[in-house]
Amino acid sequence: MNSGVDAETFIQIKDTVRRFTHERLIPAEREVEENDTVPVSIISEMKELGLFGISIPQEFDGMGLTLTQEFEVIAEVGQAALAFRSVFGTNVGIGSQGIVIDGTEEQKKEWLPKLATGDAVASFALTEPDAGSDAGGIRTRAVREGDDFVINGSKRFITNADRATILTLMARTDLNESGSKGISAFIVPTNTPGISIGKHDQKMGQRGTRTCDIIFENARVPAKNIIGGEALLNKGFRTAMKVLDRGRIHISALAVGQARRLINEVCAYAIDRKQFGQSISQFQLVQAMLADSQTDLYAAQTMALQAAALFDSGKAIPQEAACSKMFSTEAVGRIADRAVQIFGGAGYMSDYPVERIYRDVRLMRIYEGTTQIQQLIIAKNMLRSHAAGERL
Repeated sequence: MNSGVDAETFIQIKDTVRRFTHERLIPAEREVEENDTVPVSIISEMKELGLFGISIPQEFDGMGLTLTQEFEVIAEVGQAALAFRSVFGTNVGIGSQGIVIDGTEEQKKEWLPKLATGDAVASFALTEPDAGSDAGGIRTRAVREGDDFVINGSKRFITNADRATILTLMARTDLNESGSKGISAFIVPTNTPGISIGKHDQKMGQRGTRTCDIIFENARVPAKNIIGGEALLNKGFRTAMKVLDRGRIHISALAVGQARRLINEVCAYAIDRKQFGQSISQFQLVQAMLADSQTDLYAAQTMALQAAALFDSGKAIPQEAACSKMFSTEAVGRIADRAVQIFGGAGYMSDYPVERIYRDVRLMRIYEGTTQIQQLIIAKNMLRSHAAGERL
């Protein structure tokens, strides 16, 4: 758990990221949409700003921000097209945090400084063709042969797979177990023989983000690459869940950033757009949609910040993270829908950013645990607490 930076330093970081977002990222959105890639020059600037290492401890050359501070930074970057955040998002979140949380000192010293600078890129290889929401259904196998594990299987929709230097890989190491038992987390360099990366996926939205399949054919990895070492053999699912709890607050921050952008766009348009001889911002039904959107944003922001504060205090937050991820991503979907409605026909045209944002945010209700999976997590935690005698 990071101790963060002092208030004055954090204000400087946040202001710098806000300027970078509005002066460099938002103006480049059209280029990213047309070319389906983020310019190399912008990626270099992200490295210079230290964005790849905001969540990595300072002792390993990162910024060491608290989750609350990370939320604020990601919400700023999140006002731009989601492709920009995806470039460094796996280094900040699910790709690196398994090593940060459960890695050995040797693993941390080897990889975290490289991830913090962006010299290395990490991906989180969990999802498979038949194991997405059912993470316990992982079929990728890691079979022990002496001091190594031989890995066979495939992963699907892996963010930054074609940019990655290493994978945080979830594979089944105890073939006699099923479900979440018998799974281990590995650090797997992508230059390992036997690993092949599939073609870049074409998606409904979020152009510029990179997702690909990964195939493992007798890829040999040393046993020392188990995250946490031999002590965590067959316990990788716990590592994955810790990583995802934290990552769901990160996704909530993205949703908040996109919601802020949408509301800014729609307020400006509503004030300028004239119908029936007056600004449409004066119509009460338009005002109702604006008010609903602001309420959704406020609730999402408040919920996520409270969950982040609990995490920073050392509390486990599986239920709070699930509530936050579910509400914020559903909320930004509602806000995007209202924005298109207020823009009218113009909102359906690619000339306006709300058309792209409408498509981009749809994925947020799916990745890092669908809304329906969050509902199951929340309900199970509620019932467990009630059975233990806890009351609201």
